[in-house]
Amino acid sequence: MEETYIDSLDPEKLLQCPYDKNHQIRACRFPYHLIKCRKNHPDVANKLATCPFNARHQVPQAEISHHISSCDDKSCIEQDVVNQTRNLGQETLAESTWQCPLCDEDWDKDLWEQTSTPFVWGTANYCGNNSPASNIVVEHKSNLASGMRVPKSLPYVLPWKNNGNAQ
Repeated sequence: MEETYIDSLDPEKLLQCPYDKNHQIRACRFPYHLIKCRKNHPDVANKLATCPFNARHQVPQAEISHHISSCDDKSCIEQDVVNQTRNLGQETLAESTWQCPLCDEDWDKDLWEQTSTPFVWGTANYCGNNSPASNIVVEHKSNLASGMRVPKSLPYVLPWKNNGNAQ
């Protein structure tokens, strides 16, 4: 029993397509193949029914009731249902004792009390006079090596947009 169970989980195992008997599909690709082949063979798809316990099981509609009563995957589902009903009476959810922490933030008040100037990229930002850090100058840092600087303007004609005309 255990050997066949392990064998059924092998992703490289070849399975036969129920829509086209010439198709041998690896188990790991089988669900995707079923969807594709169902669309390509609507005449065969109308004659087959899907097992409620395992969507990989496609059986003729005349045999679906027999398949449902003897499906191997039925026992797994039934066992899950039994376990859930058993645990339903045993599980009681503990009431949460979590309480929301008090919040002393007031963003509207902070906005009106803010005395510093707004941030503007590329400008030196000085802290206000009433700030404890009034003597600190905040500057943006350059990632260039020492002795190099950013150009003040771009060239009139960019070299790569020169269209082959030499100047």
